[in-house]
Amino acid sequence: MNFIAPDELSQILAGTPELRAAHYVGGCVRDWLLDIPNKDFDVEVFGIGYDRLVAALSRWGRPDLVGKSFGVVKLTTTRGSTFDFSIPRRDSKVAPGHKGFEITFDPGISLKEAAARRDFTINALLFDPRTRQVLDFFGGEADLKNRILRHTSEAFAEDPLRVLRGMQFASRFNLAPAPETVALCRRMKGSYGELASERVREEWFKWAGQSAVPSAGLKFLAATEWIEHFPELNALRGVPQEPDWHPEGDVFVHTCHCCDALVRQAGWQQADPESRIVFLLAVLAHDFGKPSTTMRARKDGRMRIVSPGHEEAGGPLAEQFLRRINAPQAIRDRVLPLVANHLAHLQTITDRSVRRLAKRLEPESIEHLCLIITADAMGRPPKPQTVPEGALELQARAAALKVQTHAPKPILMGRHLIELGWKPGPALGSIVKQAYEAQLEGKFADLPQAFAWLGQQETIPLPDDVRARLAVASP
Repeated sequence: MNFIAPDELSQILAGTPELRAAHYVGGCVRDWLLDIPNKDFDVEVFGIGYDRLVAALSRWGRPDLVGKSFGVVKLTTTRGSTFDFSIPRRDSKVAPGHKGFEITFDPGISLKEAAARRDFTINALLFDPRTRQVLDFFGGEADLKNRILRHTSEAFAEDPLRVLRGMQFASRFNLAPAPETVALCRRMKGSYGELASERVREEWFKWAGQSAVPSAGLKFLAATEWIEHFPELNALRGVPQEPDWHPEGDVFVHTCHCCDALVRQAGWQQADPESRIVFLLAVLAHDFGKPSTTMRARKDGRMRIVSPGHEEAGGPLAEQFLRRINAPQAIRDRVLPLVANHLAHLQTITDRSVRRLAKRLEPESIEHLCLIITADAMGRPPKPQTVPEGALELQARAAALKVQTHAPKPILMGRHLIELGWKPGPALGSIVKQAYEAQLEGKFADLPQAFAWLGQQETIPLPDDVRARLAVASP
């Protein structure tokens, strides 16, 4: 397998004498070894200082010095491509927090020393474009082959964000943590408070948007005890479920299976990046209400483990978790209705209930809710991996009503009343709202029927001229 970089970048390295000690580093090397497509190529240049690097790259385009404090130059070439170049540095922890590092640049640092500051062995790999060889000082290739997540050196402990990076790496590449890495992460547990909420969100969103095996990251959090920083998730562990319905185990085990089931669905794989994040966070949070509602009760003639009302109880906890990871309002607005309605397929399905469900889900949709429902159903091995009958019926009914992707659009609107002679104002808005409720109830299906319905409402005082025009407009 031949390492393939963009032709333009290869030309820059080959045609710039100052870059004779440049190496590809980090994720581009890792992804190449895993045969994963990669668009980001990071180049570390040894043997020269920052100013000299900037001058050399200026021949090829416009260097952006926004990363100067970290020794990074972002080059935008004359052809419009963008590449990142950096010079090796030494980081020393001098204060808490992600800004508490003293950074010094050292052009004379050895390749091994530079690689040692990287977080995991799988990210500490270098590729020499001249010799076409991988430089592996810490066993990263073997760890990739064996699917092991191992920290590179004790310097790992200087940045607590690396633990959350471990969570998303474990999920993206299906890795199991090395015992020594688990032990080190546990010792770092108290440093979680140093992390800015924006950085926590970034790692969770990578987990939610890019996972191949989401459960691997959740199990990493549990093994390292960092799950304790996310109490809504931690509370799922040990919560029992009825074996007849959930033979897989407790609620945390079930949630892990559900997350894995979701990312196997074409609907998740083909979704846009934000939607993938929304869907996986919704599945993660769908049973947050079970710890507070689970009990033993008689059902079907025997004592069973049940969780009545866990949909409603889970909503505030899901909101709490999403705020904890600093999810923006637009994400919360989409996740929460999916959590609150994930058992909708178990209710009696009628035209009325489907229309009202589509409205409750806004800004989400029945189409997306069925992805969550299906993941929930498939997260119960060894039960069959099938789409629930209720979800199929819900999808079919929603399609027939043309509400599978959005709530019903109002039929009777303010402009119709104004055209009938009604004056704009609060009263008009109130009538429009009442009409929409009636539409959801199935009282009318088109505008003439809406006019007829309005004319029959004794509780709505209509001016005589408006009533007369309604009579003409009604069927």
